[in-house]
Amino acid sequence: MSGVGEILKAVGDFGPFQKRLVLLSVIPCLSVAFHQFCQLFMVPHVPHHCDTSWIRAVGPNLTEEEQLNLTLPRDAEGSFEQCSMYSPVDWDLDSIVTYGLNTTEKCSSGWVYPSAEPPSLLTEFDLVCDRKELHDIAQSVYMLGLFLGSMIFGPLSDRIGRRPIILISVFLQGLFGVGIALVPHFYVYMAFRCVVGASVSGITMTILALATEWIGVSSRPKAVLTSHCCFAIGQMILAGLSYGIRNWRLLQIAGSAPIFAFFFSIQSSNAVLEPKWQPLTMPTGDGLGMDRGGLQLQLPCTRDQLKPETQTKSGSTLDLFRKKHLRNVTLIMSCAWFVNSLVYYGLSLNVTNFGLDIYLTQLAFGAVEIPARVGCIFLLQWFGRKKTQVVLLVLSGLVCLIITGIPEDQPVVTTVLATIGKFTASASFSTSYVYAAELFPTVIRQTGVGLCSMSARVAGIVAPLIRLLSEYHRAIPMAIFGSTPVVGGLLCILLPETSGTDLADETRDGCSPAEMTFFSQKLHGGGVPALTVYSSKTVFW
Repeated sequence: MSGVGEILKAVGDFGPFQKRLVLLSVIPCLSVAFHQFCQLFMVPHVPHHCDTSWIRAVGPNLTEEEQLNLTLPRDAEGSFEQCSMYSPVDWDLDSIVTYGLNTTEKCSSGWVYPSAEPPSLLTEFDLVCDRKELHDIAQSVYMLGLFLGSMIFGPLSDRIGRRPIILISVFLQGLFGVGIALVPHFYVYMAFRCVVGASVSGITMTILALATEWIGVSSRPKAVLTSHCCFAIGQMILAGLSYGIRNWRLLQIAGSAPIFAFFFSIQSSNAVLEPKWQPLTMPTGDGLGMDRGGLQLQLPCTRDQLKPETQTKSGSTLDLFRKKHLRNVTLIMSCAWFVNSLVYYGLSLNVTNFGLDIYLTQLAFGAVEIPARVGCIFLLQWFGRKKTQVVLLVLSGLVCLIITGIPEDQPVVTTVLATIGKFTASASFSTSYVYAAELFPTVIRQTGVGLCSMSARVAGIVAPLIRLLSEYHRAIPMAIFGSTPVVGGLLCILLPETSGTDLADETRDGCSPAEMTFFSQKLHGGGVPALTVYSSKTVFW
């Protein structure tokens, strides 16, 4: 058992400090949900057609309908083509009306949109026709930011601490989130979104580490999954916010600016992430059938006053692959996070294509995550981490495979199945966070979780691009989203169970030095002096 584990058992698994810590994660989780999915509502479907104002030079008195009839071809259903036009000619108006135009070309002078439509990414940056792929590419660039954030902030958090990283991440998210609303070009928009994505990774990983390390075994799943429930609530708020604010720039500001309140509240209180310990007497047994009575646990007032007697060597990425048991955990959990992210974002980013109202679908997707996250708490307690992870991953994949066989004219059935898939994928993702944090030792926990998060972000980058395969057959993307989590779930059978176990401090197998010292003294009949904690990771007797 680690020293922190002993302290938490003595002072309480979920006391006032831990409750404040969980409450603190609410605002960042709401903000993270906004940035994850806000772009879906900034690129609404808008009727459009090529700009053919060239004909006004020879026919200034033409009505709009006459102009379109003369300059735009029609598709098989009789509607005007959205991405092609008749090639401009140097004829007079009478010749154009008499002979008509036959040669077509792509839109060469831009597009025309309904004047009543509020500004959106689609209308401002012409994300239509040959440029419509930029929508999915921009989403992949944001996911690339998540990947870079995992690669940077994970190891950095293990070296300089959790608090500096969460402050840096929150500041970057607020600064570049508001900055997105002011960008003049779409490529600048994508660059800023990439930075916001990196900050999101820094926030989510740090919140996970804090909830894992400062909260006891029995309350750890509840703390982690409470923040996930806040993420689900954030998705529901996004549905309402985007429904009420149709101007994409105002929507971006409304979703980004509130994070500054969190940043300044942390800055103004140095004790927010610092526990206040008080001296107490801890009645303990020795675990060997001997009664020691009460031990006086002398704890400093703040974490800064803890004096390490020995320095614990910090871990590195290589440590994850040096030992066989850590190597297996790293590879399998990375695979699990990859496939989980693939199916989660495959469903979430496809919200516009299920056939029902996008705002209602997003509301349902957010609402279903709350029982998924809450139910996951009980599943983890009843069935353990491994069984829960395996079953939920397999179920989420099977639902996606079933969707591939549903006809396009059944949007309600498709949406219901997608919602069920979102339920299982969300619960599985929550399980992955708890499971991974418990599998990796403290000295490389953020590095290990960061590596898993990196694999998840690779899946996030790939997921929007997989959606482009629907041009060849509509079932291809969902078949990929469905088959991969089934394989990943089966691989998780090889992982160890961590339910009810204390966190490991170091990468070595077996007992920690503190436990070895204690048991050695007891076995040899040595006296046990007062227990004093010198660091947040090691207990010396």
